[in-house]
Amino acid sequence: MSSSNTAQSPVEESANTAAAVDNLEAPNGHVASHTTGAPSGAPAPSAPRPVIAVIGGGQLARMMQESAIALGIDLHALVEAEDGATGSVVVHSVVGDPSDIDAVRTIISGADVLTFEHEHVPQDILRQVGSDIAINPPASALLYAQDKLAMRERLTDAGIPCPRWAKVTTPEELAAFGDAVGWPVIVKTPVGGYDGHGVRVVGDAHGVDDWFDRGAPLLAEEKVSFTVELAALVARNPSGQVRSWPVAQTIQHNGVCSIVRVPAPGISAELARQAEDLGERIAVELGVTGVLAVELFVADGVDGARVLVNELAMRPHNSGHWTIDGSVTSQFEQHLRAVLDLPLGSTRMTAPATVMVNLLGSNRHDPSEGLSQALASSPEAKIHLYGKSVRPGRKLGHVNVSATTVEEAQAAAQAAVDALFGEPEEEDG
Repeated sequence: MSSSNTAQSPVEESANTAAAVDNLEAPNGHVASHTTGAPSGAPAPSAPRPVIAVIGGGQLARMMQESAIALGIDLHALVEAEDGATGSVVVHSVVGDPSDIDAVRTIISGADVLTFEHEHVPQDILRQVGSDIAINPPASALLYAQDKLAMRERLTDAGIPCPRWAKVTTPEELAAFGDAVGWPVIVKTPVGGYDGHGVRVVGDAHGVDDWFDRGAPLLAEEKVSFTVELAALVARNPSGQVRSWPVAQTIQHNGVCSIVRVPAPGISAELARQAEDLGERIAVELGVTGVLAVELFVADGVDGARVLVNELAMRPHNSGHWTIDGSVTSQFEQHLRAVLDLPLGSTRMTAPATVMVNLLGSNRHDPSEGLSQALASSPEAKIHLYGKSVRPGRKLGHVNVSATTVEEAQAAAQAAVDALFGEPEEEDG
């Protein structure tokens, strides 16, 4: 799925700008050279390397850096801490907040494009810098990953299947919705939630009274009785080229992605195609550029299984970490290609099955203490640690294993994660 490439990419624009400067005519009509003293026949100065500015200093920007190095791209990052997951590995990193316009202007200086590793960037900031730099995904698309109410309204208007939902501002409106769709229901804060934060399952109209006290509307959704959760991962560049990876099954633990299995076992080829089509349709409908992850529910319906959209993320996503070792092109490389409007890479799997298992917390002071045991237990494991300090339930890393079957891959990945997690410390006495 692609369209003609008529617009210049940021990389092409940089190259053309450099060429224009290097070919300015001198007053006597000769071409002015900016390599004064260079011997005849010496190579012309090369165009500047592509530069991508990214907001966010977690593991996603850290893994973007790995692909940036391979592609010869310079990454400039706005990070939360200089010793954080990204700040410790990206040379051009600035400590600051996405709501600080001066900090944002600092990282975009000299960059070709601005992108993100999280959605928590004020729209006002994006409006202020929008005339200075290309933004991918654009603010107009990113809105639907930032505001769940706006997302539900937009997808519903486009005829994209979603759980039944309502905007509620009072306990009375929540009661009416719950009575209509059946209790319990899911209530979400429209802005700012992630990994289970800002989400509650409530059995009556007063389960979120403290949220109503804030005075902002909430999103109420029916609690879907799903059979499996899927993730459709897709990339799109500004020229309209689209590439999708095989649909994955995701398994959650306490609201956080724990295991990703690819290809999603136990679903029909038709259902996988529906999920993939939904991802591509949403990318086009919303004008997404970069990687888009669409979290999906599969629920039983009158006419068989149906696919419903749960959440959107317009950036590399936990459900796509398997692509680093299980696909020809990882989601991180693809995101960089897409935001620079470069041709997208193949999304073909490199093995029959790949499984990712997250390392959520650790009993060790540092999970790297378990590397020897993890590598010995699973020689085929690909271990990715994020350089984070240990906290209970925190995403500290992940393990990918590719194998002949999903079951074989999952067992090996889990064994490596167990070694990194370690045994509970024995209490003295």
